[in-house]
Amino acid sequence: MSQPRRLLPLVGGGFRGHSGRSAMTCKYRCNNACDHPEPNESENAYFGDIVRAEMSRRDVMQAGALVVGAVGVAAVGVAGPAFASPDSERDADATASQGQSQSQGQSQSQSHGNPGTGAVALGFKAIPPNKLDTFIVPNGYDHHVVARWGDPVLPGAPSFDVRRQSAAAQKKQFGYNNDFVAVLPLDNQRALLVCNHEYTNPELMFPGYDPAVPLTPEQWRITLAAIGMAVVEIERVGRTGQWQLVRDGRRRYNRRVTVSDTRFQLTGPAAGHALLKTKADPSGRVVLGTQANCAGGVTPWGTVLSGEENWNGVFSGGNALPEELKPSYKRYGVETVNAVTPTWATVEERFDLSRHPNEAHRFGYIVEIDPYDPDSTPRKHTALGRLKHEGANVIVAPDKRVAVYTGDDERFDYLYKFVSHRKVSHSRRENLKLLESGDLYVARFEGDGRGRWLPLVKGNRSTVEGMSVEEVLIFTRLAGDKVGATKMDRPEDVEPNPKNGRIYCALTNNDRRGAAGQPGVDPVNPRPVNRHGHILEITEDNNDQTAETFSWTLPILCGDPTQPDTYFMGFDKTKVSPISCPDNVAFDATGNLWIATDGNALGSNDGLFAVPLEGPQKGFLKQFLSVPLGAECCGPFISVDNRSVFTAVQHPGEVTGARVDNPASTWPDGDFAKPGVVVAWRLDGRPVGS
Repeated sequence: MSQPRRLLPLVGGGFRGHSGRSAMTCKYRCNNACDHPEPNESENAYFGDIVRAEMSRRDVMQAGALVVGAVGVAAVGVAGPAFASPDSERDADATASQGQSQSQGQSQSQSHGNPGTGAVALGFKAIPPNKLDTFIVPNGYDHHVVARWGDPVLPGAPSFDVRRQSAAAQKKQFGYNNDFVAVLPLDNQRALLVCNHEYTNPELMFPGYDPAVPLTPEQWRITLAAIGMAVVEIERVGRTGQWQLVRDGRRRYNRRVTVSDTRFQLTGPAAGHALLKTKADPSGRVVLGTQANCAGGVTPWGTVLSGEENWNGVFSGGNALPEELKPSYKRYGVETVNAVTPTWATVEERFDLSRHPNEAHRFGYIVEIDPYDPDSTPRKHTALGRLKHEGANVIVAPDKRVAVYTGDDERFDYLYKFVSHRKVSHSRRENLKLLESGDLYVARFEGDGRGRWLPLVKGNRSTVEGMSVEEVLIFTRLAGDKVGATKMDRPEDVEPNPKNGRIYCALTNNDRRGAAGQPGVDPVNPRPVNRHGHILEITEDNNDQTAETFSWTLPILCGDPTQPDTYFMGFDKTKVSPISCPDNVAFDATGNLWIATDGNALGSNDGLFAVPLEGPQKGFLKQFLSVPLGAECCGPFISVDNRSVFTAVQHPGEVTGARVDNPASTWPDGDFAKPGVVVAWRLDGRPVGS
């Protein structure tokens, strides 16, 4: 292999802070992670021989172009197998693949694909960056709020009244701050909308809120009831791309999953370990609830995966933890020095670590829920490791095992891959076991566009010195530190392209990259003080998602296109939309990449962008929609027929100083801000984007 190209620091600014987020968002979503030292204090270094003193911007961008062009056309793959219907095991050929062809969508990451995406030009006119308090789509499109905070989920749910809230009512209503969105088919006209509810904000939930006055116990219970997940039945409006909430009838699939009431089963090698046992659960196998659910994925067998991300901030009493546990808790961002004011422990004692030191070991996993079986017990899969999972997306490898990709959303943390031991089959019952056992890897990126998956657990054995399998899976960050994984710029959503099998990761930003005492730039994280983030593309060797080596490129370096440190696959930068802080990614039916943003550091509202990955318009990135003031654009989910684009509007109006009685946003109803899920579609009925 040729010598690594020297990719050295750009001249960066002195930016520090919270990117484009408000201080309010940072407080409630991630417990002000930006204001704390990075949990990753490991000294594993990379590329020290190729990161030296300065280099001109021109040289850097030439090096970037070299890296971007390092990977050629993907190898030929084979079609993925069919899967058994959620409602029947008897007809293996009349499978859930029926759902894959339904227009309302299904997993978009079900097989490793064929060479070439067949991507087509995006025909819509880009909307301009803006700061308007509204939801904007291109000319020729319309949008509709499918579900909002307080809408009924379970039959008998009371009408939402912000001044007469109760925990009992909220458990039957659509929760707060929706994030991940998935749409799974029932038939041609009905589908199941599955959504995460990540966190809450009392300023924007409770009229008359005074930060100097503690929340009442009932307000805390409402807070917990508003977090978790929701499954709701939706229906198509006529033959259009519009969808709406089903409000009448049995709605037997509708479900609320909450942190206080829903029991989860722990699966995999770590289940039952002493570190997972508590007074309430001496078996170490049953966890009450899920929380901090961020992005996710849809499996080929018709279930939904959800990542528990910023779960650390709800625990108090960390200063009283046993000394032997403090280093590992610190690595996960739990405060272990200063006394922490009780929050959730006010109403649920288990969140007080001084009394229940193992409770936090039971969060930070990939959750799997079966929307087609409302009585099923959701599961937390320890085999995929414990970290701050942004999400998880599945692809079927050539040998019919499945690979799951996930990012650990923290500055200087890692990118992971899980490969199942079992192979997919025509039995849905068997496919539900696929994520219970497998090999776990963490990524190391090398120079000249090459990389390696470092095994952490392989063949049911730990490959990390001094750590058992169970310890690796409970303290996965520490395992990644030990093997020398590459410290990344906040790896968030990671998703395979179903058209060609390549893997795309959103690296959101890292304002500490290159700061004093912090890691400097490297080939895969090439910019210091990285305010705007970038997109990473991985091509597994032989297009085999079980491989342990890969090639990589950086097709997009986000930011202001007028600046020399941005790159859009070589496309004319005078024509592309400015984009900052990529968070979630998705693909349409032709293989175009769609990117949702979080915390736009360019000063405009967040939004959804689309870009062809092949053809003459490769790199021609255009903004498709923007969300209201103060909101984050989450999701997205593009239906298989390409006629509907679902996005979640999270934390609208979350601007410092805003209150229910003095809102910064009045979206969507003109009174006060309510998070919600929106669908956009073309008025002429043609595929979106075309």
